[in-house]
Amino acid sequence: MEFQEVLWKRRSIRKFKPDPVPDEYVTAVLEAARLAPSGTNIQPWRFVVVKSEEMREKLGSCTYGLKFVARAPVTIVCCADLNALGTREKRISELKEAGAFLDTGLDDESFKSYARTRTLDGDAAKAYAALNTAIAIEHMALRAADLGLGSCWVMMFKQHEVKKLLSLDDNLMVVALLPLGFPAQDPPFRPRLPLQEIVLKEV
Repeated sequence: MEFQEVLWKRRSIRKFKPDPVPDEYVTAVLEAARLAPSGTNIQPWRFVVVKSEEMREKLGSCTYGLKFVARAPVTIVCCADLNALGTREKRISELKEAGAFLDTGLDDESFKSYARTRTLDGDAAKAYAALNTAIAIEHMALRAADLGLGSCWVMMFKQHEVKKLLSLDDNLMVVALLPLGFPAQDPPFRPRLPLQEIVLKEV
């Protein structure tokens, strides 16, 4: 599918066929996430793939009545690893070695200055990790659409209950659930604001 067609065809799907999702499709969706960009390449995303009927039912009970989460053949639990923020120095070194900063004006002093003024802790660290993880989640949603799968960002869940169910460590924060499956519905195009309302100015 052409990329523009993927953008136009992607919908939030809440009704799925019972057909299983081939393992290679799930792998392709996860690979799309792996290839996503992130700030200083920290790659904070971590995933739990939920397939069993029993676990899907339990996961569904951790939402606010969203039955389609349990009915989707696969749900990817998308997490942000807060420990990834501590790897920035290593990730920056890897980017340097890969030549990512050639002819950009970025040097060691630039990063030291950035580090001094960009200290992240508490809520700011969580927001930063979640923001970067969100990029990977959208990569997955678009790849799913490309494969003919439906998906839906789900954020109406109980963080503590999901973490307890999946025995997730304290450093992991659940950002979203992403149910996947072959669509059993064909929703119409959703209303979107026109460009003139979202482009503030050209200067």
